[in-house]
Amino acid sequence: MFTGIISGCGRILDVRSLGTQRGHGKQLTVQAPDAYLDDVQLGDSIAINGACMTVTALAPATHQFCVDVSAESLDKTSGLAAPGPVNLEKALRANDRLGGHLVSGHVDGIGRVASFLQVGESWELRLQAPIALARFLAYKGSVTVNGVSLTVNQVLDDDAGCELRINLIPHTLQHTTLGGLRTGDAVNLEIDLIARYVERMLSVPPPAAAP
Repeated sequence: MFTGIISGCGRILDVRSLGTQRGHGKQLTVQAPDAYLDDVQLGDSIAINGACMTVTALAPATHQFCVDVSAESLDKTSGLAAPGPVNLEKALRANDRLGGHLVSGHVDGIGRVASFLQVGESWELRLQAPIALARFLAYKGSVTVNGVSLTVNQVLDDDAGCELRINLIPHTLQHTTLGGLRTGDAVNLEIDLIARYVERMLSVPPPAAAP
């Protein structure tokens, strides 16, 4: 589990194929901030741009680690198939503060940046979300964008899905990779965990009463 509070900005340095077939995944080598890996062990979970990955190799001296990403994960996420900056978050500990919201690290869909404009001291991020996620997104609800826990300011439904409008304060832009977003960029979206379970409970009829 995660919280959506980014603990460091890293960079994918290298992407290596794990095989020659289309069904093979990739191995990513990630550069982490100094001292970031001091308490990380092999097998630990780290969310990379909101996608939960398992550490398969460590090089603490160079602040680098590796993860293996399946072809399925690459198909369902963005920002993991090529070198570039990424948001990092270590898995939540039982005694940690829940500063964002409950995040599973399982990407539910890919959104697109519709616009990203400065409004006063902050920035307004408008995202086009897939239609399958529209019913899970609500005014003042939570959504995870590239691993960052954010509050939805407005939801506008349309035939293609829905547009989310989110306000980003300068602190968020300074401590995540979201400040580098541009119109048309793809982003990883994860809906609120509670909304997922509520939808499931409402969609399954209760068992029939015993005679």
